Amino acid sequence: MAAQIDKVISELRDLVLSGELQPGERVIELQFAERLGVSRTPLRIAMTELEKEGLLERLPSRGFRVRAFTVDEIADAVDVRGVLEGMAVRLLAERGASQATLDQLREAVEEGKRLLAPAEHDPNITVDARSWGRINRRFHEILYAAAGNRALTAALEHNNKTPLAGPAALTLPSTPSELETPFVLRAQTDHEDLLRAIERREAVRAESLMREHAYRSRENKRILLATLRMNRSVLAQTPSD
Repeated sequence: MAAQIDKVISELRDLVLSGELQPGERVIELQFAERLGVSRTPLRIAMTELEKEGLLERLPSRGFRVRAFTVDEIADAVDVRGVLEGMAVRLLAERGASQATLDQLREAVEEGKRLLAPAEHDPNITVDARSWGRINRRFHEILYAAAGNRALTAALEHNNKTPLAGPAALTLPSTPSELETPFVLRAQTDHEDLLRAIERREAVRAESLMREHAYRSRENKRILLATLRMNRSVLAQTPSD
């Protein structure tokens, strides 16, 4: 069931990001369950997940519709996230992270390293970007919680409602590509550097690393979105046999 849900999430996300589903368009359960070849239960779970990512919005009369967003809106929100997360890691490094927090962060970093090890040694291997994305989400959520600032957490939660702004949101197509591999490998390195700065209580360095990490995320999303939409446009113009 989990694999099926992941597949439905990926396919729905692609339809929205590529522009095949237009802003304001309703995602009707019966219609899309048939279109994607799944039952309504995994579809409902997938739609709820995309609501968290900011791609869909729940309607008062039940159901979901596609949210309107622009690439510039995403970029602005990711910039704000970088500032807020930078503040979070600075506070954490200044105060000193608890052993439990450090253990959780190390576990996430090590899990990411194990997952990406094959791609680091062989450039022809495509990374499992979606699995790493779940690790990425956990790493950032640990930092939010450990910062211990409720106003900061509330500001992050509000900002991350912008489509694709949060660490849980990915702009990756359902079929992995070589384009994503260097992005993910660099993001993993950022996590390792951030952990070292927090361990050493290098508050200014930690904040700077996090803001740079967000900047790269912003630019990567621009590239991946443009590539996805271009590929969809080419496919749409290609005559079928």
